[in-house]
Amino acid sequence: MNRSDPYLRIVTSRMLLSLLIVFSSAVRAQDPALGKLEIRYQSETNPVQKAKLLAKLGPLEVDQAARDIKADQEEMALSVLERYRDDLRTSVNALVATQVNASKHPAGFKELQIGLRESLRRLNDLVFLVPSDVQTRFEAVRSDLSATQNSLMEALFPTTKEKQTKGKGE
Repeated sequence: MNRSDPYLRIVTSRMLLSLLIVFSSAVRAQDPALGKLEIRYQSETNPVQKAKLLAKLGPLEVDQAARDIKADQEEMALSVLERYRDDLRTSVNALVATQVNASKHPAGFKELQIGLRESLRRLNDLVFLVPSDVQTRFEAVRSDLSATQNSLMEALFPTTKEKQTKGKGE
């Protein structure tokens, strides 16, 4: 094949991108399960499947942050948690964009809420292990995650008033 062949360039660039993702995940994640899930999460395009993967990934991310804190790498731990928070927001927005009624078809919403609940429980214990000078930043991430959990709960279990309002529009 010729080096200027577009097919060869596309395949080569995709292979390099895949290797970059694998190596960057492997370097950052000491837990092999975390690295594998991150790769699967990054390559998934279906919002429901992506949410289900993130539900499994969340508690592992908090565990990774705990290991970072024990190694006196609070900034690294904070970046892991902030990335999880951002991924969570993106996933919730993608699920909402599907316009699925979460109370009738909870796939993705339910798993994400359960994984987030577990992550928040672990994070609550973790916040008290960090030095007081960075504790407020960890608490801000925890607050954001808690707000996202509340929005998931509202989507899964709407109040009677919300059900009546939605019922009139359908």
